[in-house]
Amino acid sequence: MALVYFRGIRTSHLRFPLITPFPRRNGVPFCAMRSLDTQTRTPTDNPKGQVKADASENQPKTLERNTSGFETIIGIETHVQLSTLTKAFCGCPYTYGSQPNTTVCPICMGLPGTLPVLNSKVISFAVKLGLALNCKLSMRSKFDRKQYFYPDLPKGYQISQFDIPIATGGFIDLDLPLEFGGGHRKFGITRVHMEEDAGKLLHSETGSHSQLDLNRAGVPLLEIVSEPDMRSGVEAAEYAAEIQRLVRYLGVSNGNMQEGSLRCDVNVSVRPIGQSKFGTKVEIKNMNSFSAMNRAIDFEISRQVNLHNQGQADQIVQETRLWEEGSQRTITMRKKEGLADYRYFPEPDLPEVVLTDDFVDSILSSLPELPEMKRRRYEGMGLSMQDVLFIANDVNVAEFFDAAVEKGADVKMAANWIMGDIAAYLKNEKLSINEIKLTPQELAALIASIKGGTISGKMGKEVLFELISKGGTVKSIIEKNDMVQIVDPSKIEALVDKVLAENPKQLEQFRGGKTKLQGFFAGQVMKVSKGKANPMLLNKILIEKLNAKS
Repeated sequence: MALVYFRGIRTSHLRFPLITPFPRRNGVPFCAMRSLDTQTRTPTDNPKGQVKADASENQPKTLERNTSGFETIIGIETHVQLSTLTKAFCGCPYTYGSQPNTTVCPICMGLPGTLPVLNSKVISFAVKLGLALNCKLSMRSKFDRKQYFYPDLPKGYQISQFDIPIATGGFIDLDLPLEFGGGHRKFGITRVHMEEDAGKLLHSETGSHSQLDLNRAGVPLLEIVSEPDMRSGVEAAEYAAEIQRLVRYLGVSNGNMQEGSLRCDVNVSVRPIGQSKFGTKVEIKNMNSFSAMNRAIDFEISRQVNLHNQGQADQIVQETRLWEEGSQRTITMRKKEGLADYRYFPEPDLPEVVLTDDFVDSILSSLPELPEMKRRRYEGMGLSMQDVLFIANDVNVAEFFDAAVEKGADVKMAANWIMGDIAAYLKNEKLSINEIKLTPQELAALIASIKGGTISGKMGKEVLFELISKGGTVKSIIEKNDMVQIVDPSKIEALVDKVLAENPKQLEQFRGGKTKLQGFFAGQVMKVSKGKANPMLLNKILIEKLNAKS
């Protein structure tokens, strides 16, 4: 069929609109097919109403959480979509959200006679990630064909790596947030291998037909397989979040789960404490956030433990289950009778990948400071773990903080400003720290102005918000708004005397025992001084005046 549809296409005009025999939807060409009852589906490609729950799922979505007496074993397979300019084996670009079938060519569509050419950037990114995960690199590796049929796989096989992945035997360190008990964790990495992504099926609301978008076909992926070292939903979610941080720090992927740039398949099993044999493994898909991953795992743990406690452990079968966000439960997607026979064999159209020591050393020397290294450095600077985790979580925030400290900002004050008013503004306006007009240099200048007594902390907030929204310099904003603090004791004393003279009744009440009126007098002085009186100096002089004998 492909030979008929694409006969006579010129390679210089390879755009999918040429395939007129395919139906169109709103002017956009699609490959359409009828849905079959026996058709299996990926988690992101599952149409509404196509998955049927089995008997073990007909229970309340809120399961009992008593999991005592059982140990949970969790491993994760993470697919990272690489931020290369072109696909893995052809020159097509990939941009999330592009019109369907507009970034395709005969190679990524799997047309007969086409040959793949490896994008060298994929190797660089794989080596970079392998080194960052403390893996052993395979100096000679190869690609393999993983063969299976699915409509979104146009070639009928996926180019992947099987027995000789590019990196093996690593680990990743992370710190759990304080709200989850804190503590340090180290999780093993089994392997990292290179592969290509499949296309995407777009299902109709009724499930009567599906449309095929091949834009994603051939996009380079790195699959990271963890050891089964995690024991809770929290640990699994934090592991995935650390992988996201790592790929963003390295610049190999944007790691956006909502766009499918970071996809996690979680394998969960439970076993009685003391038992060495693993329980039956269940795979969970369709989780598009770390919180969803945490909830999905917790639900699945409870489901399996409940079946054990009810004497129905035989109902826990090796299968793939989908996380339903609406009902907050996992449901059966497809059963797994055993390991799939993908008939792997070496990819004949691609040479083996040979790394040289010089190439590896050049990438190793180019690695940035990674999240774990940054957290340990911040701890050494005297920041609390809460501060450390917040700042190191986002590479752009961390770089902003480091630049401000380098410009002379007090470490703790810089952290407080970033975590407080700046973070609140960013969240409210839905911006990143790179999108505001405040610079690290001006944050350092603002902190210096407050520490030096030029302006008060309250004035500092006004200056900060103008810097964020309009830019400029701290000095020019202070001068423009006449914000320089009054630090001359004689001037503040004169203001205090004036306020006390104008409020004799309140002064008498204070000296009669109503000491809370001190705040009233301080407020009046600040009002008269237009907020420019130095607070510490003001309080010192005010207390002396209030307690002086009349």
